[in-house]
Amino acid sequence: MTPARTTSVEVAQFAVFGTPIKHSLSPKIHAAFAAQCGVALEYRAIEAHAADFASTLSDFAAHGGIGANVTLPLKALALTLCASLDASAERAGAVNTLIRKDDAWHGANTDGIGLVRDLTQRQQLNLQGRRLLMIGAGGAARGVLGPLLDAGAIDLVIANRSVDKAQALAQQFNGRACALDQLGNQAAFDLIVHASSAGHDEFVLPSWPESLVRSGTALVDLSYGMASKPALAWASEFDIVAFDGLGMLIEQAAQAFYLWHHQRPDTAPVWGMLRATT
Repeated sequence: MTPARTTSVEVAQFAVFGTPIKHSLSPKIHAAFAAQCGVALEYRAIEAHAADFASTLSDFAAHGGIGANVTLPLKALALTLCASLDASAERAGAVNTLIRKDDAWHGANTDGIGLVRDLTQRQQLNLQGRRLLMIGAGGAARGVLGPLLDAGAIDLVIANRSVDKAQALAQQFNGRACALDQLGNQAAFDLIVHASSAGHDEFVLPSWPESLVRSGTALVDLSYGMASKPALAWASEFDIVAFDGLGMLIEQAAQAFYLWHHQRPDTAPVWGMLRATT
């Protein structure tokens, strides 16, 4: 467990929890937002596994923690530690943003709104009527499916190694499910979202079939940095437009910042700063 720290000056305490977490850009993002908005805070990355997350989060709150982000593999577990949930977290069945209220945690999920804002505003991608393939059926997929469908995506197919998980998620979001090795039976999609953990451990090109793409297909990998490289390389083989998850990361962070501080930061300079180095 990473011990909470105290500072000589009272500063609001925030953190991101997950594993692995050392690579996280969230501390840099929130430091930039805080400087921009004139907010005093300390934001740290705290390593936490499922077995010790509850105790680590409790220790964080006991030492003044009032807000937190949650990343892999803790988003579903975070939901169970909340006294209340907003509509985004209830719909997703996963929490990525925690807000301390009345000595308890309130859960929200800003992933979906972050992804839609990045795709529609920064990348100028029209989601209306786009046939959607979601690869992965975990917390990351859950967090973004509702907002993508609200933005106009249609004809949802969810592909996952465990088809049972895909079927459960497809039933919730009125889509269809298939196993990864059945993707060759699917017609081409307009938008492919990669939300699985594949790519986090080693650089291996996905074995997804070329039949998934056509002229105008776009791919987004919800990871960024090295973890997104295999999916982006696959997209480049077929000359389709592709985005990593950096923009989503920044936009979901901006929404979390708004929930905590009631100020909406300008994400453009932060995106420019990180894009130059990521």
